[in-house]
Amino acid sequence: MSAVLHNIAAAPATAAAVPAAIAAAANDEAPPKPARSERIAAKGIKLESGSARLRPFVMKYLPPVIGLALLVLAWQILAAKNSSFPTPWATWEEAVKLFSDPFYRKGPNDQGIGWNVLASLQRVGIGFGLAALVGIPLGFIIGRFKFMYGMFSPIISLLKPVSPLAWLPIGLLVFKAADPAAIWSIFICSIWPMIINTAVGVQRVPQDYMNVARVLSLSEWKIVTKILLPSVLPYMLTGVRLAIGTAWLVIVAAEMLTGGVGIGFWVWDEWNNLNVPHILIAIGVIGIVGLLLEWALVSLAQAFTYEQVEN
Repeated sequence: MSAVLHNIAAAPATAAAVPAAIAAAANDEAPPKPARSERIAAKGIKLESGSARLRPFVMKYLPPVIGLALLVLAWQILAAKNSSFPTPWATWEEAVKLFSDPFYRKGPNDQGIGWNVLASLQRVGIGFGLAALVGIPLGFIIGRFKFMYGMFSPIISLLKPVSPLAWLPIGLLVFKAADPAAIWSIFICSIWPMIINTAVGVQRVPQDYMNVARVLSLSEWKIVTKILLPSVLPYMLTGVRLAIGTAWLVIVAAEMLTGGVGIGFWVWDEWNNLNVPHILIAIGVIGIVGLLLEWALVSLAQAFTYEQVEN
């Protein structure tokens, strides 16, 4: 009787132990599921906190802001020690007045800063365009043929170091007018970077390319358009970028000497009027326009080459 009761008492314990055993077996077969962060990390995805995601943005924009703030601080210190030098806030107030009507006209020598900038850009465009029409083909010829390289190399080496403003009197003597003389100065200072960089690019085309062209009996026009031009394009655009920067520098100085309408003449006229805030505004405008020209040519170079073009 006691044995029967013992078996009945043990039965529920045995039945209760079965699910536990099944659960233990299941746990042995399937390991515990890892956390979501571990699964994402296993896929190579890196989770960053909010501060880490903001770090690239901060590192991109914070240094320029600090640099400009230091420039304004130095400007303010200089103005505090020199009463004739305008403060940043006084210059800003003048700039607001100046740019409220940048295209006014009150006579041939009294025009808004907008007209002066456009006049300078027009001279730069004409001189720079003429230099490109002459310099780039000449660079191809010099780089392609050794005889032409030997003929033009000493001329370029002799004339390239000459200051662009030294050519201004020659322009005044030849053209008998200030405007063509300024364009001539732009032309002569812009042509050298285009010639040199284009010629160097042609000379660095792999010889294997030229051997293939010789085997295929390609014409000179096809060699230029199918082989040389794609290979030389990065060098040519580098010369264009250098030339436009030099041209914008030279036109300001040339207009100071020749007069008329232009940002250089405007700066000199404001100096004669002792209007220092307008001079500082003109310096800022010259820098911004030069920066925009550089940015436009960098974008052009990136669009036409496979290489990354740096500022």
